[in-house]
Amino acid sequence: MKATGIVVEYNPFHNGHLHHLNQSRIKTNSDIIIAVMSGNFLQRGEPALVDKWTRAKMAISAGVDLVIELPYAFATAQASDFAKGAIFLLDALKCEAFCFGSEEGSLEAFHHTYHLLSTKKEEYNTAISNFMKQGISYPKALNESYKVVSEDSSLPLVDLSKPNNILGYHYIEAAYRLHASIRSETIHRVVANYHDEAKPSETIASATGIRKVLFGELDLSAIQNFLPITSLDELSRWKSTFQSFGSWERFWPILRLIILRHSKERLATFAEVTEGMENAIWNAAVKKDTFQTFMEQIKSKRFTWTRIQRMLTHIYNDFTWEQLKSFDLPTYIRPLAMSKNGQAYLQSIKKDLPLPLVSRVAAYKDNDMLALDVKTANLYYLGLQSTYAQKMIGSDYRITPIIH
Repeated sequence: MKATGIVVEYNPFHNGHLHHLNQSRIKTNSDIIIAVMSGNFLQRGEPALVDKWTRAKMAISAGVDLVIELPYAFATAQASDFAKGAIFLLDALKCEAFCFGSEEGSLEAFHHTYHLLSTKKEEYNTAISNFMKQGISYPKALNESYKVVSEDSSLPLVDLSKPNNILGYHYIEAAYRLHASIRSETIHRVVANYHDEAKPSETIASATGIRKVLFGELDLSAIQNFLPITSLDELSRWKSTFQSFGSWERFWPILRLIILRHSKERLATFAEVTEGMENAIWNAAVKKDTFQTFMEQIKSKRFTWTRIQRMLTHIYNDFTWEQLKSFDLPTYIRPLAMSKNGQAYLQSIKKDLPLPLVSRVAAYKDNDMLALDVKTANLYYLGLQSTYAQKMIGSDYRITPIIH
């Protein structure tokens, strides 16, 4: 069986994801689609709308064959480490290809861009440092530096101001640096861009746009045009069971408590908290009673909303700089859900896997990375602040991979 890998968050699984999934299968002529998916906290530094088990069920119901969890240490990391962890797992799972959506749509431009930045690495890093000294954010410094080093190139290059192009570039970079045998493919992103509003006249909207509508309306009928019926059913079940969706606004009372119970010095020890942000975070938590007003106070030109949210994610989950530096690559493969075909594929490669396969957490002890996944899952359910969510604490020890 030929397998193709995709890297996903499915927050939630929508029609655009379904298009990407189907096109990935067609473009690579694959028998199996394997999705490496973030757990309960995401790369933009926020809690998932619904938990990893629910999102994994959405994926399998829509046609994914195997869903593997991307460990917290990579799922909540900056783009380069997020990509590194995901591509490493897909390569370990014997995928022949990985396929990502991009605004660019041309694979050639990604390879040209990687080789350009590799050959001009010193010039690029110097430019980044100079732009950072001007007080602008790291992503903007990267983009401005990219313009500097690419201005004389006549080759087709990727526009790295686009969010999906940025992630795509890092997937390509990770594959090169890991010397992975997996080949890359890309599909042009259709209709909705990452930050676009959801338009009622369309059937494809970004996950960001869908969540914005959902949080505004609190009515699933407002987003029904954008999701497969299987996703809508899972969201409906979640809402009736948990009574709330995951968001920082929902988690704010607990996050605020955690911030204020620490000293500013302690806050500085958490991953990604840097350059005095511990002071701004603590001072704003004293004054602001909503997450939105808290973020509006501390956001600056230097740090993007996403970067600050990742700081807060690590504070909430007690994840320190020391822990971050101790993790280089994923140390296990953890399936969350699979189809019958996915189960057969996994069985066929099981003996050749370079990493241990973790189906039962209780049977795999003394692994700090896995222990972190379990802890952050528990803290996610605590943040939902509903009666049923409290019963889900410890569920990583009770739930085995879903076979659908």
